[in-house]
Amino acid sequence: MDESARKRAILILCCVAQFMTILDVSVVNVALPSIAEDLHFSPTGLEWVVNAYTLGFGGFLLLGGRAADILGRRTMFMAGMTLFALASLVGGLSTSSGMLIAARGAQGIGAAVVAPATLSILSATFVSGAERNRAMGAWGAMGGVGGVAGGIAGGLITQYLGWEWTLFINVPIAIACATVAARVLEHDERPEARRNFDALGAVVITAGLTSLTYGIVSTHEHGWTSAQTLIPMIGGVLLIAAFVAIEKFVATRPLVDFSIFRSRPVIGSNIVVFMLGAGAFAMWFLLSLYLQHVRLYDPVQAGLSMFPGALGVVAGSLLAARLTTRIGGGWVMTAGMTLVAAGSLWISRASPDGSLVLEIMLPLFVLTVGIGLSFVPTTIVAMAEVKPQQAGLASGVLNTSRQFGGTLSIAILITLAASHTAALTPPGQQPTLAALSAGYMRGLAVGAAFAAAGAIAGFLLVARERTKTPVLSRAAPSADIHS
Repeated sequence: MDESARKRAILILCCVAQFMTILDVSVVNVALPSIAEDLHFSPTGLEWVVNAYTLGFGGFLLLGGRAADILGRRTMFMAGMTLFALASLVGGLSTSSGMLIAARGAQGIGAAVVAPATLSILSATFVSGAERNRAMGAWGAMGGVGGVAGGIAGGLITQYLGWEWTLFINVPIAIACATVAARVLEHDERPEARRNFDALGAVVITAGLTSLTYGIVSTHEHGWTSAQTLIPMIGGVLLIAAFVAIEKFVATRPLVDFSIFRSRPVIGSNIVVFMLGAGAFAMWFLLSLYLQHVRLYDPVQAGLSMFPGALGVVAGSLLAARLTTRIGGGWVMTAGMTLVAAGSLWISRASPDGSLVLEIMLPLFVLTVGIGLSFVPTTIVAMAEVKPQQAGLASGVLNTSRQFGGTLSIAILITLAASHTAALTPPGQQPTLAALSAGYMRGLAVGAAFAAAGAIAGFLLVARERTKTPVLSRAAPSADIHS
């Protein structure tokens, strides 16, 4: 296999992996009623089919990213894919609620290993400049499409094959990815690093992130002021603070080199991607609820109504790769976050029986073009500013920022939406469609504010800063990644 063909194979491999890990965040959502009926879930326990994946994903991202630097990108990618395949198989074969929840948690851990490894692999494979930017654009587009496709694929698979196949479908794909990785990825293990692995720091930061994630997702069930929410959240914050102290004063070979945070563009990119997660994750969730509970669409109809979002993400991601090469990532991410804010605000004006095209599809396209324009340059800028041996760490931090932004915003915006609906509903009565709609729209309006904050951060911290974002170079070797 020549070098150009190898690079294309690596790009396809990373894009498929990114698509699958993002898809599995939401693919089971529409299957939840069928899962509840078959496995006899309680109403409060059912949400842990989703939360368990989020918990594993959010809690292990930083460790997964750093492990790629220390133990090797190829090794960790294959290990993560193998775990993902096994967990998916066990999940599909589940005969009890506990078995499925445990399998979903293991899936999340596998995804937390794979996601930062893919970004680190791309950074190491493609030449800095136009070639890498195109690769990042394709990778970002596939991640965005995965987020949109979850609802559509989940509805179709559940309706025609059964909920088990939302999990079984991952098995052959993950096995194929691990097999291809063994052939096309180079060995990059660092045996000397294994002897200096910061085990204490790894345990503390993973426990801290997992505890914080658990507290946030528990707000759906227990509220923000309950002990079940506050204790794990406070514990998570304290563990993260302890981790910082360990890295600075105890560890001889720290898990995290905090020097990467001396760069304003790296800090700015992480703030922007946090705000992007805060605006985009909650938007998909609230919009899906609005279409099913207010417009009374079935899951497949709701998913198809959001299909323009897939087109918008692809268009925005591919355009972002070109624009970042020419004008710099800071300006592109600022423009993208502005479009996300504008699109969210536009959708938040929707009524229960207004035009689907004018009130949902068009603004959704604008919003998702903005997602593509934002996500790709934040990735390019953050990865361009760090040393190659820190690529996995930078990727883990970036993915953690995005994941926590989404997890936190869903918890906040669902609470705001529910409280606004309750305020419009007379005591003892069921909420009207208008009250439900007003609640969801209030959440989307607040999501627009998160996106606007991200646009401001992109402008102040990245666009105005002279960064290492690569510009187009005629001398740089290039592979045609789109052929």
